[in-house]
Amino acid sequence: MPHVVFGLFGTIAAVWVIVEALNSSEANQHRLKLASIVTTLFMWLSYLIGGWWYVVYYGAAVSNSDKTIILGGPWKWSHSFFMEAKEHIFFMLILLSILLPIVTFGNQVFKDRKIRNLSIVIALMIVVLGLGMEGFGAMISKGVKMSLLGGK
Repeated sequence: MPHVVFGLFGTIAAVWVIVEALNSSEANQHRLKLASIVTTLFMWLSYLIGGWWYVVYYGAAVSNSDKTIILGGPWKWSHSFFMEAKEHIFFMLILLSILLPIVTFGNQVFKDRKIRNLSIVIALMIVVLGLGMEGFGAMISKGVKMSLLGGK
């Protein structure tokens, strides 16, 4: 699934931001800004492709959509908890990914310790939420699998 790959790449790019910010100097400001833009770009690609997938395949009002399959099986909670949480938590991830380049482009991170720490905290939150999204998606996929296999 492309939205999963782009989300993972965005999460990895946020780790890149953390590394560049921790080693912040005048020499690496270009890489720091590039990493923040790459993070935002990948997160938005994940959001757009995932949203398209959700509308067309997952939540479609047909008998064989993933949502219908999950809700008809033994792991209903994989939708009712993980998908519902994912749908709402992801907006925080998008907002943080928009904030990251604003902070890195608007300031000289290597000169201001507070701005450097802010960049690191934002990127760290993106990493934590991004990994959470990956785990939630795995639970949703497992819900589909358990329903198709008739598992308990």
